[in-house]
Amino acid sequence: MSLLFKNLRIHQIFGANTDVGKTVLTSALVRASAAKGASVYYLKPVSTGPLDVADDEHVKRFAGHYKDKVDSTCLFRFDEPVSPHLAARLAKEQTGREVAVPSDETFANAVAHHIRQCATRVTRPSHMYVETAGGVHSPTLSGTTQLDSYRPLFLPTVLIGDSKLGGISSTISSYESLLLRGYIIDTIMLFRDEYYRNWEYLSPYFAERGVHVVALDPPPERHADRAQDIALTDKYYEKIVPSTQEGGIFDVVRHLDDCHARRLAELASMPGRTLDTIWWPFVQHGLVKSEADVNVLDSASGDFFSVYNGHHPSQPTASLSLLEPQFDGSASWWTQAVGHAHPALALAAARAAGRYGHVMFPQGTHLPALTLAERLVRDGPGKGWAARAFFSDDGSTGMEVALKMALRAFSVKHGLDAPQRKNLGILGLKGSYHGDTIGAMDACEEGVYTCEWHDAKGYWFDPPTVAIRKGKAVVSLPPAIGTLSGTADSLVDTRSLAHTYNMEERLKTPLAETYRSYIEQTLRKLQENGSPAIAALVLEPLVMGAGGMIFVDPLFQRVLIDVVRGSYDSPATRPASQWVGLPVIFDEVFVGLYRLGLQSTGPLLGVHPDISVNAKILTGGLVPLAVTMASDSIFQAFYSDKKVDALLHGHSYTAYPVGCEVANATLDVLEKLTGSEEWQVVQHKWNVPESKEARDTAVWSFWDPDFVNAISHLDTVEEVMAFGTVLSIKVKDTSGGYQSHSAQKMLESIKSGPVEDKLSSAPGGAPFGIHYRTLGDVAYFMLSLNTSAHTVRSVEGRIWAAMKNVSA
Repeated sequence: MSLLFKNLRIHQIFGANTDVGKTVLTSALVRASAAKGASVYYLKPVSTGPLDVADDEHVKRFAGHYKDKVDSTCLFRFDEPVSPHLAARLAKEQTGREVAVPSDETFANAVAHHIRQCATRVTRPSHMYVETAGGVHSPTLSGTTQLDSYRPLFLPTVLIGDSKLGGISSTISSYESLLLRGYIIDTIMLFRDEYYRNWEYLSPYFAERGVHVVALDPPPERHADRAQDIALTDKYYEKIVPSTQEGGIFDVVRHLDDCHARRLAELASMPGRTLDTIWWPFVQHGLVKSEADVNVLDSASGDFFSVYNGHHPSQPTASLSLLEPQFDGSASWWTQAVGHAHPALALAAARAAGRYGHVMFPQGTHLPALTLAERLVRDGPGKGWAARAFFSDDGSTGMEVALKMALRAFSVKHGLDAPQRKNLGILGLKGSYHGDTIGAMDACEEGVYTCEWHDAKGYWFDPPTVAIRKGKAVVSLPPAIGTLSGTADSLVDTRSLAHTYNMEERLKTPLAETYRSYIEQTLRKLQENGSPAIAALVLEPLVMGAGGMIFVDPLFQRVLIDVVRGSYDSPATRPASQWVGLPVIFDEVFVGLYRLGLQSTGPLLGVHPDISVNAKILTGGLVPLAVTMASDSIFQAFYSDKKVDALLHGHSYTAYPVGCEVANATLDVLEKLTGSEEWQVVQHKWNVPESKEARDTAVWSFWDPDFVNAISHLDTVEEVMAFGTVLSIKVKDTSGGYQSHSAQKMLESIKSGPVEDKLSSAPGGAPFGIHYRTLGDVAYFMLSLNTSAHTVRSVEGRIWAAMKNVSA
C-alpha cells in the first residue's frame, strides 16, 4: 500500500504520452535534488530497449558532479524497445522457457520493497523519483494500465506534459485520468516549445485548478555523433540545473518539498482536529482517550486502507513508512463488494456525473435508472416475482418505502379506515435491525439502536439460530420452542451445513412441524389478546447483521412465511399474481447480491417475497443508493385516478444517475466474478455441486472450511459461522451481549501489523493490520467478493494466532 516517509520524499513520474521528455526532466530533477545536498534515489521499474539508451543509465550518466549522491536502479529489464507487456511476452517467446510474467501484485511488491530498502539507508532528508514508461495508460508487464498497477502504492505524482501538437489535449486527458483514480498531482512539467507554445495555455488552465506548472527549455536535437551528443546534453543539464541553484527546476524541487511537508503536517494534525469537530456514529466519545485512538485514513485501495501511524505512541522510526496497510475487515460497514477505488466504478460515476449531474425523476426516466430497474426486476433478485423498482437513498430509507408499501397494501385489501391504519403492527424477529430512520426503528423491538421517539409496533419471535460448535452444525432453540419440541437439550444436531440449508428435506422433519405449531399458537394468542393487527412480515433473511450476526435457522423463516401466507387468508394457496395472508418483506440490504454467495435468499428459502430491498453491495460501496422492489399486486394497491392514493414518498436524489450508473457497473463486475475460476475453486472446497441450480441454493464461504472448523474448537469460542463473505465468531462471555467488550479485547493484537510477517502482507508487500468491528461478544469479519486467496489466508492466520494465544 501507500508509502510515506518523513525523510524520504517520493514522487512518481507519469507522462502524458511517450517521447514527452520524462527521462530528461526526471534527470534534471535528480540533478537538482543532488545539487541541493540530498541523497537521491531513481527507480525505473520497467525498462525496454538496449542498455546503452536505458533511462536509468541516462540518469547516472548525466548526474554531473553529483553521481556519488545518486542511486539509479531498474527492476525489470527487456531488450525489445516496445511496450512493457509486449516486451515481457516476447522475452518469454524468444527464450522458449515457461517464464511467468509478473502479476500486478508481484510488480507492486517489487517496487514497494525497493522503496523500503532505500528508506532504510536514509539518514537525512532525501529524494526519490519513480519513473513510469510511456503514457499514463501504457500497460505494465501484466497488460494492466499503469495507473491501476501503481495505484496501490499511491505515490504523489509529477505529470510530464506534452509540448508537441495535440499536447494540450493529451496533457489534460492524462491529468483527468490520474484524478479519476485519486492520484495526488503535485506539479506538471513540460518543455517550452516556442512553436506550439502549449505551456501558455496549460499554465493558466491548471492554475485555476490549483496545480503548479513549470515549463523548461527543451534539450538540443540529438547529434549523430555519440560523443558530441553526450557533450551537448551535458551542457544542456548544466544550463537548466545551474550552480546558482536558481530558476525553474529548483522551483519545482522546492515546491515538491513543500508539498511533502504539507502532507506530513496535515496528517499529523488530523487526529486532534477530528476530536475537536467530528461526532462519530456508534462511538462513545467518552471512551476515546487520545489522538492515538483516531484511525486516520489517507487512502484506500482494494481490500485495504492506508492509515497514518505517526500519531501513535510507538511512532515508527524514520526508516519505516508513516502509512501502513490495514485490512478493511468489515468491508466498510458491509458496503464493499469489489474493493475500494475500483476503476470501473469510478469511471461509471464520472460518466453519469458528466452526462446528467442529478435530474428530477417523477414522471421521467433516464437510461441508467431504467437499465438498472430492468436488470434487477427481470434478471436479478426480482426475477420471477417483482414487477416494479422504486429508488431511494440508502437501506434505511429503502425499508421505509417497503413498510409504506406493505401497510398500504394490507389496509386497502381489508378496507381499513384511517384510525385503523394508525394501529397496524408488523411481525418480525428479535434482534432485527432495519436502519436508523424512525420508521425503520419502529419495525424493531426496543433495543440499543432505538431512540426516545421509538414506538415498537408489532411482535417479534425469538428465532432459533444456526452455528458451528466444536465442528458440528447445530440449531439452537430458544426456550419456548425447546419446551414445545420436548427435547431436553436446546441444541439440535443438523448433521451438516448443507443439510441445514436444504429446505426441501428439512420441511419434512418433525422440527418443521414444531416450528409451525409454535408460530400458529403464538399468532392465535396475539389475536385473542386484542393486539394491534399485524399487517406485514418483515425479515432479514438468513442473517440478522446489526443484531449480532445472528444466523437464523432458515427452516424457521420458511415455515414462518408459509404460516402467515396461509393463516390470514382462505384458501391458503397463493395465486402467482396476488399476495395472500400478509405482505412479506425481505430486507436484503446486508445479505443481498452475493454477500452470502447468493444473488438473493429467495431460491434457498424456496419462497419469494412480495417486497424486497437492496442497497450496500448494489453500488459496490461507492455511492449510496437503494432499490425497493415490489410485486404487481403490491403496486396495484396504489393504482387509481386519485393523486392521494399514489405512493407519496420520495427523496431529492431519487434514481440518482451517478448511483444508478455505478450500480450497473457493479452488476457487470459481479456477473464476471460469479462465473470465475476463483469462485469455482472456493466452492469446490465446500463441496458445492457444479450445476447453476445447486449454486443458487448452496451454502459455502470464501473462508476456508478447515479454518472455520479449527476456530470452532477453541476453548474461548462459543460458536462460529461462515457464509459467503461473512465470518462470525461468538466468544464465551457470561455477561455477553452488545455492551460486552470481550470480542474486542480478544482480538486487539490484530489491529497492528507485525514488523516482519512474510505470510501476512498487503499489495505492496507490507505486513498489515486488520480493521474490524465487534457486536459485543461477537467478532465478525467480511471480505470483498474478489478478495485474493492469499489475502484471505493471511487474515485467517492473523485471527487464528490471536485467538490461539488467548486460548493458550
